Amino acid sequence: MIDPATEELIPFQQAGRRIPGNPSVCALHRWRQCGVRGAKLETLLVGGTRFTSTEAISRFIVAQNASDSPAPAITAKQRRTQAESANRVLEEAGL
Repeated sequence: MIDPATEELIPFQQAGRRIPGNPSVCALHRWRQCGVRGAKLETLLVGGTRFTSTEAISRFIVAQNASDSPAPAITAKQRRTQAESANRVLEEAGL
């Protein structure tokens, strides 16, 4: 969790420039909402402006590179597609 009293807050519009690869603001929003490999980018909202911090970016990068990071979660659409494919194979096999 970001501590605004001790961490350097960065507006989302500028945060991408502080991350290797210079990700877009859209990518930052996906990272805060959905996460990557089980890690979410910490943010806070101040007066209608979304912020993150230098420290939160570091925690996010470290969490992604941890050896015990969970596998990406499967989405409902991916699960449905896999089930439909399996059902087709079973039908073709006569089961």
